Amino acid sequence: MNNYELTAAIDIASRYDGWKSICPDLENVIRNTATAALVDGIAAIGFTSAAHIELGIMLTDDAHQRQLNRRYRGHDASTNVLAFPTWEPCAPAVAGEPVLLGDVVLAFETVAREVEERVMLFCDHLRHLIVHGVLHLLGYDHEGEADAATMERLEASILAKLGIPDPYRELD
Repeated sequence: MNNYELTAAIDIASRYDGWKSICPDLENVIRNTATAALVDGIAAIGFTSAAHIELGIMLTDDAHQRQLNRRYRGHDASTNVLAFPTWEPCAPAVAGEPVLLGDVVLAFETVAREVEERVMLFCDHLRHLIVHGVLHLLGYDHEGEADAATMERLEASILAKLGIPDPYRELD
């Protein structure tokens, strides 16, 4: 990767037991997916400082996600993924200090409903949302058409490396 070695501490917390029953080997799925998103996301933005990255992944339910979404985004509804960045994109790393990216929060019932509606595998959708959330922590967004296209291409590329079909591909 960009002439430096990335190390990452990924803190996983769960406020809802349903996650473990539906996705075997949940912790490894989360760690491997977040690491893949970090490696490619950081390379794509050209961040070259040697760094130890820290981020959190919170697995919760719709009720908690709705509270967070209402409090921090002003939307009184649950959503599949929220990202709470604490790092300023491309801010230089301080030697010996970790880069604290922020937290990604996922809502179980919303994710499960989307899986059912779109007829996809739960763990594949979970991986997509983790990639999406980690890229938000790195400063990517989808507010404008060009930014959305860039983010979607990067997501699809990362997911392909994980063996997951492009979630943005139009199905015939």
